[in-house]
This record gives sequence, C-alpha cells and structure tokens, in this order.
Amino acid sequence: MKTKIVIVDDNANNLLLEKDLLIVAGFEVHTAVNANDAIQLIKEVKPQVIVLDVQLPDISGAELARILRSSIDTVSTPIVFVTASVLQSDIDHLLSIPDSAYISKPINTRTFSKQVSQCIK
Repeated sequence: MKTKIVIVDDNANNLLLEKDLLIVAGFEVHTAVNANDAIQLIKEVKPQVIVLDVQLPDISGAELARILRSSIDTVSTPIVFVTASVLQSDIDHLLSIPDSAYISKPINTRTFSKQVSQCIK
C-alpha cells in the first residue's frame, strides 16, 4: 500500500511539479487548490502527510494547519509547509505548529521527495 499524501497549493505549476516528484517517488498523491477543498479531501483520503503552501486564496496555510490540528483525525498528521518566505519569524511561526516541517521555495527537485519522506511517522 502506497503512502498517501495530500498537496494543497493554488499555483498550478507548483502543484504539478510537487505532484509529479512525489508520484515518481512512489507516493499516492491527491491535490487541492484551496483550504476549503483541502479539508474535505483530507477527511476522505486520510493522508499520512500533508504538503501545504502557506499562501492560499481563501485562508493561510498556517490557519488551515491550526484547523487540522483541532480535528482528532489530523491532530498528529505531519504537515510540510512549502513557502517562499525566508523571514525567520515566519518560519518559526510555522514550526511552532506541532508535527510540522518547512521546505523553502523554489523547491529542490532532487531532494523534495526525500524531505517529505523524512516527515512520515
């Protein structure tokens, strides 16, 4: 059985790149383009990891993570934030969310799937 991953990103190019890299690495990948769709998809798929863009059109990735942490089903599902922000205070804020990790954009296509893999419990 493949490890399930949900990617949430509103940028079509980023979403496709991340999806393709993770599929090639052997993961079962599901995608959403906004927080609202992501919440429903995550409930259905029950992923082992969530890859989450910080800048979403409806709410921030950090806010979505807090919503997910309030649900018994996703309270400890690892979340990998993907963001172009390089401010240490922003990174610290994201990493203060339990079971979270951070990957900076632009992603490194040679190491992305390995970085995500390291977050799987």
